[in-house]
Amino acid sequence: MPVHRSGSGTTRRSRLAVAGSLLAALALLLALPGAAGAADIPQRGTARMGQGVIAHDGQQGGSPTGPSAVQTEGVDVSGHQGNVAWQTLWNSGVKWAYVKATEGTYYKNTYFTQQYNGSYNVGMIRGTYHFATPDTTSGATQANYFVDNGGGWSRDGRTLPGVLDIEWNPYGAQCYGKTQAAMVSWIRDFANTYKARTGRDPVIYTATSWWKDCTGNNASFGATNPLWVARYNTTVGELPAGWGFYTMWQYTSSGPTVGDHNHFNGALDRVQALANG
Repeated sequence: MPVHRSGSGTTRRSRLAVAGSLLAALALLLALPGAAGAADIPQRGTARMGQGVIAHDGQQGGSPTGPSAVQTEGVDVSGHQGNVAWQTLWNSGVKWAYVKATEGTYYKNTYFTQQYNGSYNVGMIRGTYHFATPDTTSGATQANYFVDNGGGWSRDGRTLPGVLDIEWNPYGAQCYGKTQAAMVSWIRDFANTYKARTGRDPVIYTATSWWKDCTGNNASFGATNPLWVARYNTTVGELPAGWGFYTMWQYTSSGPTVGDHNHFNGALDRVQALANG
């Protein structure tokens, strides 16, 4: 006589549903900052400029080669560097600096005061940057958080406009789960809000390969936003669409002194011009 199994399918489906819910909950737990078991996922707030560039484009390093126009050396730093020996950097020829101020709407650099004021006190022209996380809040929300927590600007000849650091996501999908059109809208939302708050167009820091993948190589920002391009090599290479030249080039993350090293595309008076707006 056949065994009656009318409830067995329902039971299996119920068990599968419960298992699926548990897996979803586990995935959410692992995505939380500092969650146990998420050893391969950095803790939110730890991202720094160029972190994704090394992971995806590599670090070929070295100093730029070949004939070039006058360049002015600069560095960028974050909480990763801790207290920075600014006088040592100044003595080595570094004349400008960018300091990480914020990330998303959940992190402020705990070394910000020492880094931002310290660079100014030795004579550098300095500014701040925001590490974008477009999957957490809107561009406008993050721009306001940035301005409210160190990302402002003043026409004092020593303060550079704020930077939107938009690069690979260290915490998940490289384009933060956004379509190319949605990413362009997010960047524009940030840029428009920052300008409304400060009167300045933010500098955009990115890598050409990320820009191609995540914005579709959108060309609409080149006329308004200075470009800070990341490429760790001896030549700057191809630039993102819309920009005919770079303003700053991050050419290595392993310079002879602390922080990532950069060239400003011009003499010191051009750095001062960017500061003055």
